[in-house]
Amino acid sequence: MPRTFVRARAALVAVLLLVVLAPVAEAAAGREPAPRAGTRPEGVAPAPDWTAPLSTRGRWIVDADGDRFKLRSGNWHGASGTWNGSGSPDADADHHAGENSGRMPLGLDRAPMAEIIAGFREIGINSIRLPFSNEMIHDSRPVTDGSVAANPSLRGMTPLQVYDVAVRELTAAGLAVILNNHTNTTRWCCGVDGNERWNASQSAETWENDWLLMARRYRNNQRVVGADLYNEVRRTILDDPNWGLGDNHDWFAASQRVGDRILTEADPDLLIIVEGINWTGIPVDGLPHERPTLEPARRLSHTLVDSGKLVYSAHFYDYTGPNHSGATGTGETSDPRYRDLSPAELIKVLDRQAFFVSAETNTHVTAPVWISEFGVGGRDETGNKQRAWFENFVDHLIRTDADFAYWPLVGRHENRKGNGWALLHWDSSGHRMGVYDGDDWRADAWTRLIAARGRTGPVEPVADWAMLSPDHGDFVASRRMRALPDWNSGARKAACPDGQRLLGLSHTGNRGLCSDVSTGPLRDPSRGHVVVVDERYVGPGNDWASGYTKLQCADGHFLTGYSVRGSAVSAALCAAAPVGRLGTAGRTVWFDRSDNRGPAAKGGDFAQGRYKGQCADDEYAAGIAYTARVGSARTPDALYCRELS
Repeated sequence: MPRTFVRARAALVAVLLLVVLAPVAEAAAGREPAPRAGTRPEGVAPAPDWTAPLSTRGRWIVDADGDRFKLRSGNWHGASGTWNGSGSPDADADHHAGENSGRMPLGLDRAPMAEIIAGFREIGINSIRLPFSNEMIHDSRPVTDGSVAANPSLRGMTPLQVYDVAVRELTAAGLAVILNNHTNTTRWCCGVDGNERWNASQSAETWENDWLLMARRYRNNQRVVGADLYNEVRRTILDDPNWGLGDNHDWFAASQRVGDRILTEADPDLLIIVEGINWTGIPVDGLPHERPTLEPARRLSHTLVDSGKLVYSAHFYDYTGPNHSGATGTGETSDPRYRDLSPAELIKVLDRQAFFVSAETNTHVTAPVWISEFGVGGRDETGNKQRAWFENFVDHLIRTDADFAYWPLVGRHENRKGNGWALLHWDSSGHRMGVYDGDDWRADAWTRLIAARGRTGPVEPVADWAMLSPDHGDFVASRRMRALPDWNSGARKAACPDGQRLLGLSHTGNRGLCSDVSTGPLRDPSRGHVVVVDERYVGPGNDWASGYTKLQCADGHFLTGYSVRGSAVSAALCAAAPVGRLGTAGRTVWFDRSDNRGPAAKGGDFAQGRYKGQCADDEYAAGIAYTARVGSARTPDALYCRELS
């Protein structure tokens, strides 16, 4: 390797470390003060009763009674680590903002847990994002007596046992808890620190097994409502994460797989929360770099084995930007930060990066979006841009009726000085300082946010739309088919979630679209499935695609899946419907030369840049046609769409 290249790479790595570590450290560190427990803002009622478990209906999270449950959350951090990664883990000065959490939720050295939790309720919080690290789960060292000085009953416990108590007490107080896998190792996040990916400092297998352990651990506690799979997925020194490439950096595939495993092997009641990608590229002017957040989900969205369990999430801070890592000084790029944008520009960027998920209804990507981190400095924040950004961001949360989680809830102070981002602070004598103590400029904005009147009450069921993407392997979203033997060995298989039917296919790219629109579940549970590999069910005189090979379901059956070998169709998966549910009149929908989805097609663009065909809402797909002529890749060319009875 030429020496000049080695020097260039070394310099680049040095810059990357400075650029990424500084911003993320500032970002991660910066999540600070919040309101104080004790003086509930006027108009904010106590958290109402709600019935677990939670699920989703379109863009809304609902409880078991079908009523909207808005996540008005905060982050109680600490169990994921506060050590900066250099110096002594035992020295407070070597922890972020001098706040040594002792490998537990912060503040237990200064305030009784009951007082801290009461504070959460008093400032209007109804749910807690509770970060943990994979290292913390397996850490057998007892916490120190000093780290639980205000909670002597916790002495001698391991960090995980303390986490157990926090979960128990939070939920006993009526709060919902979202488990958040924040880091691999127990140290401060989020730079080039060994915690960039779910598998940065550990194997993907370890990560998945740890999630199954945690989901099973709290399965009997119905107010543990969500699994927030991993925090701020980002670039290592040399490699980017990606969304759909099929390698071991593929965040889409990893989150899809572990989400399905949690639902099928551990706890089917949990919400599965998937954060977008926080950073790709090298943050140097002239080189490509960005914060993709949730934009990749528009072209490739998740389809879990259980509809109504997916929530997307994103993080926003004033000092980062759509192409700005947040760094200051060495390595800072010239890209605008979010605080540099006008209110109109900010809204446009926020909608593009995250809020479109809940704004665009009746698409494969439609889901609740939870802004699971945002925050700003408190009493000591004098910057006009920073303050204006926070006000504008709160306005957008209110405008969009979005679910949110402030970072962080708990911090330390001495003589009213400290890491001012938190909403609640305790000093070494146990005295509390909060956002409503009269000198915190954020109080009005926080009150507006907590007291904002968004949608409440019953949310009617809506049609589910789901994308199938067997790009690199099986994409079987059906619990039923997962439990049965391989129905087309050697092929990549795709199957709709139970209760949905196939309505659309792409000409190339292997993408499919499923829904339960207009009819609800259609399959007869007493009857099985049929794998079709030839034309045996094409009736006499019904050549609906002359000259093409037709994989057609038998009468009374409808398409729920397909398989491919390379790019070629290899089989159709058909399920039986109850007698009389399916009509026989049909039409051919060609999409080999252009899109053919109808003028009122729902579901969204499920195969960007590809030709697509789609049956109407009041139809079902009963067949796939392709050609084996010379030069053809045997990709789908047409769908046979029949009328529902």
